[in-house]
Amino acid sequence: MQPDERVTIIGAGVAGLTTAVILAEAGQPVRVVADEIPGRTSLAAGAMWGPYLVEPKSLVDTWSQRSLELFRELASDAATGVGVSSGIEASRHHDEAPDWARSLPGFEPVGADRLPDGFRSGYRFSVPLIDMPRYLSYLLGRAQAAGVVVDERHVSTLASLNDAEVIVNCSGMGASTLTGDTALYPIRGQHVVVANPGLTGFFSEDTGTSSDLLCIYPQGEVVVLGGTAIDGSSDTAPDPVAADRILERCIAVEPRLASAAVIAHRIGLRPTRPQVRVEAEQMNGAVVIHNYGHGGAGVTLSWGCAEQVQQLLGTASG
Repeated sequence: MQPDERVTIIGAGVAGLTTAVILAEAGQPVRVVADEIPGRTSLAAGAMWGPYLVEPKSLVDTWSQRSLELFRELASDAATGVGVSSGIEASRHHDEAPDWARSLPGFEPVGADRLPDGFRSGYRFSVPLIDMPRYLSYLLGRAQAAGVVVDERHVSTLASLNDAEVIVNCSGMGASTLTGDTALYPIRGQHVVVANPGLTGFFSEDTGTSSDLLCIYPQGEVVVLGGTAIDGSSDTAPDPVAADRILERCIAVEPRLASAAVIAHRIGLRPTRPQVRVEAEQMNGAVVIHNYGHGGAGVTLSWGCAEQVQQLLGTASG
């Protein structure tokens, strides 16, 4: 593509805004079009770095490691909302730590005698933990400082962007309509945000494919508690029963949360498919690069996938 050819990015979640930053800072004119800026699902994310339940593994490993490298750099600036935290991931079974966890700083096994009741195995490590409202505000500001134009409106079809010769599709669940992708489905996620009673380290449970999650993510004055993973549900209304159960699970692990005031409820739909889709195609005379289907690993893969989009754009125009 030509250096002065504008790229239209659909979507203003973490995938869309990160891609906008990468392209604009490389000198490409960029427009972001989305009906919510920033995107609701990304605002609702926890968000701890970790390549959970996402394929294809070989590409995910590359994308996630690149993102990890850049998040560590961002953690040096408190204004980004990115911090590196030490904490524990535990299981109620005798599970081995995944390879990606073993490579993290501060990794050490944690025995059952040092875990909350009911947990049999675990490990400690240090990992980026991201305050998503602050982080998305940072990304948006960085994108606009690089010249990105933001257009808040709904895109019903790719053909409606008839003035765009280059499109990057970061529309998340919107890709189901825009591309007719029948492999894409939502996983509803819910978090409860409470006032921080003095927690500094995170705790999360490896719950496998269960719809009931357990995570405790301290982020300054608040703690993000999770969560849920309801396959196929597209309901974005708060569920008081689910919220109560989240609180119960988290309080059982960390009793200090029992007196914490509830500040907010965050709900989003994780755009999930058997494999993340980052690929190029020609459509009605336009180059379209797809970057969606990250499931619950959108933050974890964001920088690596954005750089992959940049490479694909160069290839598509070559």
